Amino acid sequence: MTITNAIRLWFVPAQDSSAREDTRRGKSPWAIHLLWSFWIFLTPLLDSEGYTLHWLMFTLATYPVFLLLYLKAHFVSCRYIHFYAFAVASLTLLTLRWYPSGLSYLVFSCTMLTKWRASYRARIGLLLLTNAAYIGCAWWAGYPGTMLISIPVMTLIICTVIFVEIKNRERDAALRLSQEEVRRLAATAERERIGRDLHDLLGHTLSLITLKLELSRKLFDRDSAAARRELEEAERVARHALAEVRAAVTGIRSTDLAAELASARLLLESSAVHLDYGALPDALPQDVERTLALVIREAMTNIHRHADATEAGVRFVRTEEKLDMQISDNGKGGLVAHGNGMSGMCERVRAIGGSLQVDSPPRRGTRVLISVPLRAQKALVWPEAPAESRLAGSAA
Repeated sequence: MTITNAIRLWFVPAQDSSAREDTRRGKSPWAIHLLWSFWIFLTPLLDSEGYTLHWLMFTLATYPVFLLLYLKAHFVSCRYIHFYAFAVASLTLLTLRWYPSGLSYLVFSCTMLTKWRASYRARIGLLLLTNAAYIGCAWWAGYPGTMLISIPVMTLIICTVIFVEIKNRERDAALRLSQEEVRRLAATAERERIGRDLHDLLGHTLSLITLKLELSRKLFDRDSAAARRELEEAERVARHALAEVRAAVTGIRSTDLAAELASARLLLESSAVHLDYGALPDALPQDVERTLALVIREAMTNIHRHADATEAGVRFVRTEEKLDMQISDNGKGGLVAHGNGMSGMCERVRAIGGSLQVDSPPRRGTRVLISVPLRAQKALVWPEAPAESRLAGSAA
């Protein structure tokens, strides 16, 4: 492996990194903000000694390290960004007595803590602890009282602005999720309308078949050939109508699962979790599709609230006899007891004759495998098939 490839792999963005979030919003993942670092080069102008060899040596020793840490923090998972914030803050605290320009590193370390994937209480607590460490080191190094107050106040103001921006992004994500839910409800209403239209179509078709059968009965004694033609025409109309209804219902039902997965992707995106799902199975029985959609909704809610994951996936494997669905995440795992949500999922799956298994080793994510039989379900949805076969046999 060449050095170039090693560097490229080192800067591959994690799914919940700041770089990946910039990419989702249409920005370059390399767009990092270094405006405050210019103070490192402007600070000597405020000192009577100006630019000295002493300042140059400290800058050459610390600034490349800062750039490397700050850039890497932009690409790592936000769950680990606080470690890089500690390292950047150390550049300030360790050199504070001899290198005042290093105060800029402290500002960057505090802004990095705002992106740490933890509760607001934990982030604010760590932010206050970092500034308290600075005040202690600055007091020991003999900095004036104004510096002991102005720098923490400035960092807290900057971090407050960033916190407000993050909150607005979360609110926008929730708004997008609400809009997607409205679209899903609208799609459900449209499917109900189509169902009513199908009913009207069946009513017209059955009326036509009835007329054909009445005509064939009247012609049966006088013209058996004409009666046979009417019966064949009625059979063709019935087969054509059955094919149209099957195709329409298949298209309508397939949107239930797709809409639920689209809603789940928006839900997880609001918590920086990437959801990946493969091709969706088609022509599923109605009760099976509804059950799987409800199971997906409950599982995604659990991942959003409890898993602490960065990636999740849904995969389908279909055979003639059954359908297997696997829901997985790379979160903390360790699920030892079934809560109300998991118990509800098990009951729904058992109600349609399926089975549910959970594999959740500690710190290795969780996998939920659902297996549902299909042949019995198909017989329940299309009871006309045996009658159709008998009609074909009698005609033969």
